[in-house]
Amino acid sequence: MSEVPQPAVSQATFTPMAQRFRGYLPVVVDVETGGFDWNRHALLEIAAIPLEMDEHGLLHPGQTHSAHVIPAPGTEIDPKSLEVTGIVLDHPFRFAKAEREALDHIFAPVRAAVKKHGCQRAILVGHNAHFDLNFLNAAVARVGHKRNPFHPFSVFDTVTLAGVAYGQTVLARAAQAAGLHWDANEAHSAVYDTEQTARLFCKIVNAWPRHQLGG
Repeated sequence: MSEVPQPAVSQATFTPMAQRFRGYLPVVVDVETGGFDWNRHALLEIAAIPLEMDEHGLLHPGQTHSAHVIPAPGTEIDPKSLEVTGIVLDHPFRFAKAEREALDHIFAPVRAAVKKHGCQRAILVGHNAHFDLNFLNAAVARVGHKRNPFHPFSVFDTVTLAGVAYGQTVLARAAQAAGLHWDANEAHSAVYDTEQTARLFCKIVNAWPRHQLGG
């Protein structure tokens, strides 16, 4: 598949972050869903964290943005998925948003971060990242959203990175191998999994030998 054409980036705004990832801004995303089929099952939670870079070129997680999502009309929910995630759809404090509103809530700060870093667009970072991207793309298609900041098919996947770095592919085990605390009671919420994935990605990338960059 050919690469999607990218808009030109002004050299005046070509920041270290834009240089580090060829004009892409890594944004860590996790979704919780009503099942495994993105064409059929509902999007129920989404969280996103645009990454930041310090003066030494090291990555760290930025601000977390999240939304609970009202199941879109026509989508399905497998009760077994709710057992795993612990999501209570009619909880009085869930404060869920309609799918279009939830996407707007996530996309606006991502677009702002892309602009801040002089990047061309966001690239999704996730654990089994194409699962998250496929659900995101399905929601975008359902609502006809025209301002999706994410690359439509390219991702950074921490399953692959953690497998190379630590020999672990399960998020909990990879996080622990990286020296991160893991709370099993908090897992399977979009916010917690996104924050842990962000920490994992940053730790792996920050440890990569600097002399191999560039060129």
